[in-house]
Amino acid sequence: MTPVRVLGISGSLRKASHNTGLLRAALTMLPEGMTLEIAEIGSLPLYNGDLEAAGEPAPVSELKSRIGSADAVLIACPEYNYSVTGVLKNALDWASRPVKTSPLNGKPLAMMGAGGAQGTVRAQMHLRQILLHNGALALPKPELYVYRSREKFDEAGELTDDHTKESLRTLLQALRAWTRRMRGEPWP
Repeated sequence: MTPVRVLGISGSLRKASHNTGLLRAALTMLPEGMTLEIAEIGSLPLYNGDLEAAGEPAPVSELKSRIGSADAVLIACPEYNYSVTGVLKNALDWASRPVKTSPLNGKPLAMMGAGGAQGTVRAQMHLRQILLHNGALALPKPELYVYRSREKFDEAGELTDDHTKESLRTLLQALRAWTRRMRGEPWP
């Protein structure tokens, strides 16, 4: 079967971010036939229609190209004020433009998140709503909400919890199967 190339996006810019740590952990446990690259979104300017009309900034073009060439996207979604982070929303706003040619349209996608007592459940609900507008094909199950993440990551932001690692493996396997299914290949 054709390999599944995944682009990972963290909604956090912090070096020791637990959400970026989830993506780093995913790099070490990919199922056979899957690759993962992590995109950097910190250099994206704030979305501005005037800026877009003057010509797409290079970091935006690069992100959109990387999303377009990936077979699937994996978003690590922190929760700020019961929603997605501003930096993640900004990246999705840029990637969604123009709507008819957005690289998110029809793109298989999975999400996960670490933090707080509820493990980013509210932010991921908002993320699903945002992605619905963009036509992304969000994996319905399994869901990965890493609650009380301070207990599951070390000070450098590396995942140390075995149960969470196993849940992440399961999510990655499901994303691989989902992507193959969306491509019309036999699955799982």
